[in-house]
Amino acid sequence: MSHVTTHILDAATGTPAVGVPVALLHGTGAPLAIAATDAEGRISDLGPDSLEAGAYRLIFDTKAYYGMTGTTTFYPQVTIDFEVVDGVEHYHVPLLLSPFAYSTYRGN
Repeated sequence: MSHVTTHILDAATGTPAVGVPVALLHGTGAPLAIAATDAEGRISDLGPDSLEAGAYRLIFDTKAYYGMTGTTTFYPQVTIDFEVVDGVEHYHVPLLLSPFAYSTYRGN
């Protein structure tokens, strides 16, 4: 299983956000992985099985997603910075999304 996973729900429609491109970066470097959410709004294979400690970033291309649905959004991208402390722990970072708001938390 990938060390980092995500799940995106579209709060405006109450459905999974399908086809959202997501990039995982170590700090501000080049992407370690890029994937898109599946039919359940999930990415279960995003990057390597283990990560070294440090700062990481997830970039969600919400403009591409809302472009597919024909919806205008205030947030063309959502960036979530987080810290990996333990290189063997699993990090699940869900995103609850709407055209004019979003929230996140550390899941399991």
